[in-house]
Amino acid sequence: MKRGQVLRTWGSRVTALLLAGAAGPALAADLDGSRFGALWGLPFAGLLLSIALMPLLAPAIWHRHFGKISAGWALVLLLPLLAREGAGTTGSVLLHTAVAEYLPFVILLTALFTTAGGIFIRGNLHGSPGLNVGLLAVGAALASVMGTTGASMLMVRPLIRANDNRRHNVHVLVFFIFIVSNAGGALTPLGDPPLFLGFLQGVSFFWTLQHLAPQTLFMVGSLLAIFYGLDRHFYRREGVLPRDPTPDDHRFGIEGGLNFALLGVVVGLVLMSGLWKPAHPGWQLGGVSLSLPALLRDGALILVTLASVVLTPRDVRARNQFSWAPMLEVAKLFAAIFVTMAPVLAMLKAGEQGAFAAVTRAVTAPDGQPMPWAYFWFSGLLSSFLDNAPTYLVFFNLAGGDAAQLMTTLAPTLVAISAGSVFMGANSYIGNAPNFMVKAIAEERGIAMPSFFGYMVWSGAVLIPLFVVMSLIWF
Repeated sequence: MKRGQVLRTWGSRVTALLLAGAAGPALAADLDGSRFGALWGLPFAGLLLSIALMPLLAPAIWHRHFGKISAGWALVLLLPLLAREGAGTTGSVLLHTAVAEYLPFVILLTALFTTAGGIFIRGNLHGSPGLNVGLLAVGAALASVMGTTGASMLMVRPLIRANDNRRHNVHVLVFFIFIVSNAGGALTPLGDPPLFLGFLQGVSFFWTLQHLAPQTLFMVGSLLAIFYGLDRHFYRREGVLPRDPTPDDHRFGIEGGLNFALLGVVVGLVLMSGLWKPAHPGWQLGGVSLSLPALLRDGALILVTLASVVLTPRDVRARNQFSWAPMLEVAKLFAAIFVTMAPVLAMLKAGEQGAFAAVTRAVTAPDGQPMPWAYFWFSGLLSSFLDNAPTYLVFFNLAGGDAAQLMTTLAPTLVAISAGSVFMGANSYIGNAPNFMVKAIAEERGIAMPSFFGYMVWSGAVLIPLFVVMSLIWF
């Protein structure tokens, strides 16, 4: 069978599954986690191991075929699910994952990636330890305003250019992921998807600023201090290259400034989708709720993306060395991640009736009260490998799901869930979407970023001790 025929065949099968899901019962999209054993998590584990090991063991095969390999692991889940649950349930799971989770995720990321990638900061900064700390601090401040993805995409390119004359600059990108792509986004619901989900569940907008400020200042301040000491060591020992790859240009300025306004529109659209409660109930598609605010948000985000592409001069993106490759890599990998983690999240949601009942028991004291330190570590460690937004929601509901109670009498528990989900998203490349995007952009610029496990050596050495201290102080 020719390649085109294969693609058409699989395309027709996926379409059939989607149509079956659209025609199926309203609740078919929700998997009953109590009916699944731990073996259903193997496709997700296999995908993670592929992401971790194949770039090391078979780099040429991985870089050429990572999309096919990821799709293969998704099929390893979907085909047995189809055989056991039938086309209706399997189609609904696929439809729910695509429409309710994956497409909004990719549309928002693409809008932020495109608009931030259209802003060129003219001039050649020189990456001294002091300047690097300043850039990381600015990025951390922006992360809670425009989101960790927006801040990461805006700041990573100037940071790479500033340090392209350094003999050793990998640590700069690693700490950028720690600080800008994760810890800096803990102060508002705009900063990180888990907090936005909490906002949608009824947590007030400024609650995180009031209750997570001490922990965020501790994390960001500690990371900046550690980074400064490490960067100063490398800078003094290794110095800079004889020739700076980026020529000096003392005419500092910003080009593509229209994209700042478009970034503001993106932030406004996200906020609108959470605040606006129209009388119109929305629509149902195969058990998936399509609300009017979400549809308007996603449609407008697509228009913002197109406006950025059309209105930004091509030479601005060219000087920014803008490429669609990092976004395509994230889109392909996370499509498989969202599909394969569906039964894992369902088993977690099942609580005592699920295969991961031990997690439920581990976060609950003998008197039935939640233990904040356990919520911090379990929500955090699972957020390191599962998508941190639905993981936050699982533990939010596990703690009772009542936003009013969680903001008051159970505030330490909600702080623990929020801090774990946001901060520990930095533990691995897949804990938070910007992590992988920063890695992809850096590698495209020729920076030899750590492998999946190599990065976790960094996070284990730097972040875990800080999380232990945080537990002792607050949880």
